[in-house]
Amino acid sequence: MDFENNLAFAEAMDRDDPLKELRGEFIVPQQGSESVIYMCGNSLGLQPKVTRNVVHGQLDQWANLAVEGWFEGEEPWMYYHKSLKELLAPMVGAVVSEVCPMNTLTVNLHLLLVSFYKPSGKRFKIIMEAGAFPSDQYALESQVRFHGYDPADAIIEVSPKGGALTLKTADIIAAIETSAEEIALVLFSGVNYFTGQLFDMEAITESGHRAGAIVGFDLAHAAGNVPLMLHDWEVDFACWCSYKYQNGGPGGISAIFVHEKHFKDKTLNRFAGWWGYQENIRFKMEKGFIPEPGADGWQVSCGQVIPMSMYSAALGIFKKAGFMGPLRDKSIRLTGYLYFIINEVNKSLHFEQFKIITPEDIEQRGAQLSIVATKHAKEIFGELVKRNILGDWREPNVIRLSPVPLYNTFVEIFQIGQQLLAICNSLPND
Repeated sequence: MDFENNLAFAEAMDRDDPLKELRGEFIVPQQGSESVIYMCGNSLGLQPKVTRNVVHGQLDQWANLAVEGWFEGEEPWMYYHKSLKELLAPMVGAVVSEVCPMNTLTVNLHLLLVSFYKPSGKRFKIIMEAGAFPSDQYALESQVRFHGYDPADAIIEVSPKGGALTLKTADIIAAIETSAEEIALVLFSGVNYFTGQLFDMEAITESGHRAGAIVGFDLAHAAGNVPLMLHDWEVDFACWCSYKYQNGGPGGISAIFVHEKHFKDKTLNRFAGWWGYQENIRFKMEKGFIPEPGADGWQVSCGQVIPMSMYSAALGIFKKAGFMGPLRDKSIRLTGYLYFIINEVNKSLHFEQFKIITPEDIEQRGAQLSIVATKHAKEIFGELVKRNILGDWREPNVIRLSPVPLYNTFVEIFQIGQQLLAICNSLPND
């Protein structure tokens, strides 16, 4: 659409926003008498106002029922995760049985790799993007070593070519095809944390399967950010955290996806625990692990009730919004406006002070823009913070700004542009 760099336009966009009331569902941090312009939802989402009441409700259940809370009350804890699964499935395009809230992200990644990284003979290699989040790198390195391989031999990292900062889907597919007979696993991010690039997960999955490999995704920066169709894409497995775009609270509970085509595969290894045992006979306390059908069979320890309640509170707002379709429509406009405003700042400065490394193509990005400040990067970021604009910093010179459609506004985007221009004009012209 045609954007304009003025306050009246931004105000009109906010007035016409069908999701504008959702901002009122969240607690926006305050500095003095002013609201912070919060652009860091890609790292930690804001707290929903309802979260406190939901958590207190669970604390009351603990206080009033004690151990009987597992089986009594309005929401017995033994089955609490099931209502959460109903909200999770539409968030990631899954069948309800394919998802389960549990543990934290990298713990879940390890548990899933136990099942889905199955090196054998010459097929032992893993393909991943270069520059993936360090936790994924460490997890894969340790899994590879656990199986007796050297990461230098077993992990193939796909890097951008020709000085580019982001990957082309064609290059990812070419890398898979080149090593097709040696690949056991393809594991990518849904959205790269540093560049904000949204990968073509459907194409990557199809390519990996053609090569005979298992395909999984770390969706930490994709879940709650972009629409996902994990079941239809036939992704084998995925995991994600809840505390970024999904506003589940700091260190909040994670969740997994396992495609239903794997449910009857008895050759899959797994690290088992009592909570993953078949529910209707769990309390017989018998030897010999029998998994609960579906993704629930990957559970290990008992449900984390308080973190699940925080996640449920947040997902209820997504349901109110109509889940990801309407949010994606707004996100495209909101992030597009930020892209436009950053370029308007450059025009006013008469040079490219800010270089956006996130792809311009809306099909290759979510809510995050990663912006290289070509001069005075750290000073600019520090000044933004002083002016109540909170994004986040990545060395050596990248500022990440993430306009979240649940609670950010077009007026905030306009104000960011005004402040960036003022900051740059106040700095030495070297």
